[in-house]
Amino acid sequence: MQVVGTQVMPVGGGKAGFVVEFVGDGGEVVSVQLKNDAERSLNRQNAIQKAKELLSQIASSKSPEGETMNVRLSARASHDRSTLEEQLDEGLEDTFPASDPVSVTGTTIKH
Repeated sequence: MQVVGTQVMPVGGGKAGFVVEFVGDGGEVVSVQLKNDAERSLNRQNAIQKAKELLSQIASSKSPEGETMNVRLSARASHDRSTLEEQLDEGLEDTFPASDPVSVTGTTIKH
């Protein structure tokens, strides 16, 4: 995978942490969710480097032979409507006021 783009999205306005997405040339997307610490030392500038370090640690670690990984289904995959609604609300709160509908106003005066 050749990385062609990187996106950094705040969680809870950045106070809770960040999600870093690496976009590949074949349309692949690898997401890394990083939680902020008590000092809130994680920020938009260092989130990419921290995500790369975490991915490097994961890639170099060995899992025991024959052991299966515990996989937690996403809310969408498990059809958990309550969690989907929660995630939607969080997303709308994180993007407020950009998520509010746009009001159309006209400045022309009719004669």
